[in-house]
Amino acid sequence: MRLLEEKRKVMILGIDGMDPRLTRKYVDEGHLPNIAQYIERGACREDLVLLGANPTVTPPQWTTLATGAYPMTHGITEFFGQHPTKIDTMIYNLDSGRCQAEQIWNCFAEAGRKTLVWHWPGSSWPPSSDSPNLHVVDGSSPGTVNQARGQKDTEFIVGAAEHIQSVTFIRDVKDGASEPCVLTDLEADKGVGADLSESYTATEINGYVHEWSEGSVAGACNVAINVCQSPLKAPVNWPTAPEGAKEFTMLLSKGLISRPCLALKNEAGIYDRVAIYKSKKEAEPIAILEKGVLTRSVIDEAIHKDERYPKCNRDMKLLELAEDGSQLRIYVSNAHDATFDGVWSPKELFAKVTENIGYPPPSYMTSGTDAEMVQVMLEGWDHIAEWQSKSIKYLIDNDGYEAVFSHYHNVDLQQHRLVDFLSEGRGINKLPVSFYEEAILKVYKQTDWYLGQFLKYLDEGWSIMIVSDHALVGSEHMPAQICDMTGINIGVMKELGYTVMKKDENGNDTREVDWEKTRAIQIQGSSIYINTKGRWETGWVDPADQYELEEQIMTDLYGYKHPVTGKRVIALALRNRDAALLGCGGPRSGDIILFTAEGYNYAHTDVLSTSYGMCNTSASPIFIAAGNGIKKGFYTDRMIREVDVAPTAAVLGGVRMPAQCEGAPVYQIFETEY
Repeated sequence: MRLLEEKRKVMILGIDGMDPRLTRKYVDEGHLPNIAQYIERGACREDLVLLGANPTVTPPQWTTLATGAYPMTHGITEFFGQHPTKIDTMIYNLDSGRCQAEQIWNCFAEAGRKTLVWHWPGSSWPPSSDSPNLHVVDGSSPGTVNQARGQKDTEFIVGAAEHIQSVTFIRDVKDGASEPCVLTDLEADKGVGADLSESYTATEINGYVHEWSEGSVAGACNVAINVCQSPLKAPVNWPTAPEGAKEFTMLLSKGLISRPCLALKNEAGIYDRVAIYKSKKEAEPIAILEKGVLTRSVIDEAIHKDERYPKCNRDMKLLELAEDGSQLRIYVSNAHDATFDGVWSPKELFAKVTENIGYPPPSYMTSGTDAEMVQVMLEGWDHIAEWQSKSIKYLIDNDGYEAVFSHYHNVDLQQHRLVDFLSEGRGINKLPVSFYEEAILKVYKQTDWYLGQFLKYLDEGWSIMIVSDHALVGSEHMPAQICDMTGINIGVMKELGYTVMKKDENGNDTREVDWEKTRAIQIQGSSIYINTKGRWETGWVDPADQYELEEQIMTDLYGYKHPVTGKRVIALALRNRDAALLGCGGPRSGDIILFTAEGYNYAHTDVLSTSYGMCNTSASPIFIAAGNGIKKGFYTDRMIREVDVAPTAAVLGGVRMPAQCEGAPVYQIFETEY
């Protein structure tokens, strides 16, 4: 039998951050019945492991899954790319124009197969083929559909009480919401055929990490949220206010939009709901919030960068309302422009989904230090799970797709809020470890529900693969100041004398790098760059000295000890050419590629894909396959790699493999022997 004779329908259900070690544990304990069905009806390794490429971070690995090529080959080598001439500057990497390898969905589209790529955050947007068979929804950021370019307001808390004297909007109150690896407010899409070469002026990012509170860990435990405060009082100049109602003000868009609200009594005289109005003259409210219930898709205005967006989508939850109406609190999500179709190709997809399913929900990135906010986050991702699964199923059932490549980001974003608290030894916990373990289990139950929505397609002849890009480790110790993905890491490289700071008039270090004395920097998750003359605008190190300088840096890194435990913090440091052994290196990677030792990691990125963490966490991605052409109830001993996913999809779908594919089909799991 020839490889291309069978043309099956192929679906990839990608779950960002899904951990095979946790999944195996929860399946064995009976918590994940739908995932258990996929395993029973399909094939995988018994440990569910998919050997991840490195670095273990979103854009490179979703690109690897899509191309069957390693990061060294496809060129997406970190979360951010390195600027070609500015050593201190990163470039946004979620851009298909930066990918140097062919994506599997183009092979399906070229073969005449109608193909849907749904929010795949690795070289999917803008579409890299103009085939009418290829339909693409977003992929310009992790998080949720439309987040990067459609978000027009940030999440905040409304607090109203009788003792508050005036309406105020307070920015950056601690313990709020942030996510260092999700950018919003990107430039408008350039579309198919745009100039996306190396000379293209992409979104530039400059970040410096001087201490842990400025980097990735802060995204979970030391973040800020905006707060609106308002008096709660008897209604004034409100002709239609019910008896006993109390009025307060909600400020949207950082105080630029004012909405009058009423706290209302029920028949028993207890305050239990809030009505939000556009003005006091309106007879009907914009929304009514019930205590303890997440109210979905509240449509109202937003103002962003002096531009008014008349139709935006927010979720809200009335967190607290005293029975006597003396005080209340409301969570308000970020807002998406409900009319934004700029990352949908063709744009008709947006109209089809919004008319039949609803508007794309906002993303949720609340603080992990507060139990109430963790619950809000879980409920918000339930909303996203329902909307996304319904949308994809609607398109499959009504539009005749034969290949679907989809991504859901719930595990990654939520576990980023939870995983750093799995060790009391870090000294940052405000809640017990058991709370976070239970919250992570809830995230996986949510994922099980989502994946269960697609089980029916096994009976309709589809071949389905469940994959992730990486997972997240809960490290025992606070990481050293090296390998944080959000920018230049000052700490360890400064201690070792390679990165030098300018001095103030008293001889103390400032927060500004002295480029005339800095020989090397560590930037992003795993790259060290030598400040080489002729390569960088700041460069002064003689290229003839680079080899010995690299040798000394690696020697010092291997000798560096954690200040608390006295043990090594670096697992591996390799020259660029040697990193090819891991599929890393090449012209878009650092002069030295390094990874931190187990137990001293950030959640991922700096972590080798084989690393384990606290509470059964690991860094490895997952692989489960089931359906048409796949053995049932089968465990393989083969070590399946991320580069194997694209060629496996190609064989199942009866199309050619991507041009730069470096993996091989997982032929052991096929019913047909090739």
